[in-house]
Amino acid sequence: MEDEIARRAAAVVRTSRRAVALTGAGISTPSGISDFRSPGSGLWNQVDPERVASIQGFRRDPTAFYSWFGDTARQIYAAAPNPAHRALAEMEARGILCAVVTQNIDGLHHKAGSRRILELHGHMLTASCLHCGHQVGAPPLLERYAREGLVPRCAECGGLIKPDVVLFGEMLPGDVLAEAHQEIARCDLLLVVGSSLTVAPAADLPWLAVQAHTPIIVCNRERTWVDRYTDLILRTDVAQSLPALLPAE
Repeated sequence: MEDEIARRAAAVVRTSRRAVALTGAGISTPSGISDFRSPGSGLWNQVDPERVASIQGFRRDPTAFYSWFGDTARQIYAAAPNPAHRALAEMEARGILCAVVTQNIDGLHHKAGSRRILELHGHMLTASCLHCGHQVGAPPLLERYAREGLVPRCAECGGLIKPDVVLFGEMLPGDVLAEAHQEIARCDLLLVVGSSLTVAPAADLPWLAVQAHTPIIVCNRERTWVDRYTDLILRTDVAQSLPALLPAE
């Protein structure tokens, strides 16, 4: 049955010329990056997200944030793209995929070669002062914290510096979210890859495809709310299922 679904899904991909992929943490777990909600292994099983990963918690106790985030950052910086990331980059190169909309902050879509990437939750390349907005590179800042254990402060004004990722309690970047809406509203195929579709507003984006009666392919181990609107659902490892959707050259 899974093989038949994969064949049908591949046929849909083959005829697409404006597909969009919506990706979540599950696309990066084959690269060794922990997701957030898996029982036993998810990052939120280890810490209280409201304490260490909210903007209120960051302002209140930035040391707790950096102690947790530093370990996560080292894991992410060391990771390499897996076949699922590379499959999406190849789809874009072949003129099938027009955009990747991602909830991830790990930058693996960039490393894989994707070009049109809309990062809903920010990224780990830069960090900014919460007071004056002065921006610096994030990797050296996190390396320094690992060595010295000192919370980064702005060289311009002394304010707290935060990596340019979206924490709980912060708004998503409005321009990026608006572009994601536009791309999904006019796509001819939506690929939902490695996302549980539980965190709004990103979780609501597939409604645009549902309302437009656009074909949807779900590549995710767990059930999502959008499953009821498609029978093209692949539960296998995304590093296997996504490359299998690529048309043979």
